Amino acid sequence: VLANILYLFTFCFLFIEHPRTDSEWENSFALKMFLFQFVNLNSSIFYIAFFLGRFAGRPGMYNKLFNKWRLEECHPSGCLIDLCLQMGVIMVLKQMWNNFMELGYPLLQNWWSRRKIKKGGQLLEHKVSLSQWEKDWNLQPMNLHGLMDEYLEMVLQFGFTTIFVAAFPLAPLLALLNNIIEIRLDAYKFVTQWRRPMPARATDIGIWYGILEGIGVLAVITNAFVIAITSDYIPRFVYAYKYGPCVNEGYRQEKCLKGYVNSSLSIFDLSELGKGYSGYCRYRDYRAPPWSSTPYEFTLQFWHVLAARLAFIIVFEQIVINIKEIYSILK
Repeated sequence: VLANILYLFTFCFLFIEHPRTDSEWENSFALKMFLFQFVNLNSSIFYIAFFLGRFAGRPGMYNKLFNKWRLEECHPSGCLIDLCLQMGVIMVLKQMWNNFMELGYPLLQNWWSRRKIKKGGQLLEHKVSLSQWEKDWNLQPMNLHGLMDEYLEMVLQFGFTTIFVAAFPLAPLLALLNNIIEIRLDAYKFVTQWRRPMPARATDIGIWYGILEGIGVLAVITNAFVIAITSDYIPRFVYAYKYGPCVNEGYRQEKCLKGYVNSSLSIFDLSELGKGYSGYCRYRDYRAPPWSSTPYEFTLQFWHVLAARLAFIIVFEQIVINIKEIYSILK
């Protein structure tokens, strides 16, 4: 339903824009449809990866929507597992739905068209009584946008696979399996369910080159942020080399992360809530304990982790961009 609404919005924008040539119209239409569908498909993923639980507050000072509802938080183990599950569900279900609609919708249309065909005043429910040209004419015509929908589907899949591959490494495998099925479904659809389209000359795939290039740049940035901010890789790294039990003994994976969970949890005094509560609770954050001189302020470990995250993002992006530039020169 939302996809059809986005189509209407796109046509409204194009009517206002009024492109001068067919090529400009197709490029503008493809870009707008991609942007609308990209936001529609990936908005929940970006929310979980970078916003979920970031503004929820802390015990005793939770941020509330309209001063009534607490903001949603991540699982105690972190947001990465939520991101992985969300991507898996969306990718699997969307691929299944797209494949079903690509084949099922033309089949249903052709079946309904055959039921309405009359020959000699009688309804024909079977195409065996039709000549070849009548069978071909009875097939569904290609949509008005030609291969735009096919390109859009593949580009969206490419973006979904690469932008958050650090959080869901199974995405490339699922994309490969889907594309194997997609090739056969498209072949069957073009040969048996659609009329033969009119050929048209094209020098390249047009604006899709630029869109793929933009997705590649966005994927580098997004994966850097996922590794640095969404995952616990950087906090573990900082703890092992700065606060762990083997700071001065050399790094050993098994020993150096001992005590990491406790170091990532802060303490809150329940008596501050009133209502007869007593004792302490732990929550994920780097804040000073209630008995310190600066209770609930960010600790030095928080700033070390933040600096390490920013440094990792910069180094990661520069390395990947330089490798890409070297490859493009050698190619």
